[in-house]
Amino acid sequence: MTTTASACVPDAPPAGAGTEPKWPRTTAAGGTNRARNATTAPPEVITFEHLRVEYPTRERGAPAKLAVKDLTLSVHAGEVFGFLGPNGAGKTTTMNVLLGFTRATDGEAFLFGTNVREPVARQRIGYLPELTYYYKFLTGEELLRFYARLFRIPRAEREGRIDRVLELVELGPARKRPIKTYSKGMQQRVGLAQALINNPDLLILDEPTSGLDPVGRMKVREIIQRLQHEGKTVFFSSHELGEVETVCDRVAILHQGELKAEGRVSDLVSRHGGNLEQVFLRVIGYQP
Repeated sequence: MTTTASACVPDAPPAGAGTEPKWPRTTAAGGTNRARNATTAPPEVITFEHLRVEYPTRERGAPAKLAVKDLTLSVHAGEVFGFLGPNGAGKTTTMNVLLGFTRATDGEAFLFGTNVREPVARQRIGYLPELTYYYKFLTGEELLRFYARLFRIPRAEREGRIDRVLELVELGPARKRPIKTYSKGMQQRVGLAQALINNPDLLILDEPTSGLDPVGRMKVREIIQRLQHEGKTVFFSSHELGEVETVCDRVAILHQGELKAEGRVSDLVSRHGGNLEQVFLRVIGYQP
């Protein structure tokens, strides 16, 4: 990827605005499956079915490295979903499958019922990587205009869209300042703004509060809550378990590529006792 396209999804068709959901699942071959639990639960926005990802090793004859093992999981429309695990658990690899950066060795992954092997599956998502790389000489406003043009947002809509996302992330007063003058928290928020410029239905955020001070984390948390109130789905990874416990409806905990626990935060806390951090440590088998 180039530095200016750090949050663009490869091969995704341009999307000027969010569209109405089309929930029947389509496979890579074009077939359609019946949506599960369609009458009893919100539609599935993200679905993993027995996902497995292996990486070849450089040593001759050595077995492949297993990054994700038999992951079956779903995220429903309107949820804020926390994807948790220690470093090396397989979180970023799993996200990369959704984004088209990594191909699954086995199993399937779907976005809005469409197999991720089809580029159209990524038309309605926004993505913020853990590390963002932008042209620092651009202003926040110029950066968003650049991404709006990449998404082929009509000129008549472009400036209004930029105004709205800058207001959402509270960067209106800094819109004409070069990004190189932004604090770490401001750079993270302008990254959120570019992830929102195409008005996606799903936000995929990789460590959105990484390296932020308490005020910066609070602002990102407030933005995520606003997005949920607008009906968007947010799927994010984080090591800030206090933040996750505050904003997430459900979480999944991975360890060494395997799903160890999944459910509503309140249910997991009730089942295991303590707060989410204590639940996390017990689930991964941490021994002090």
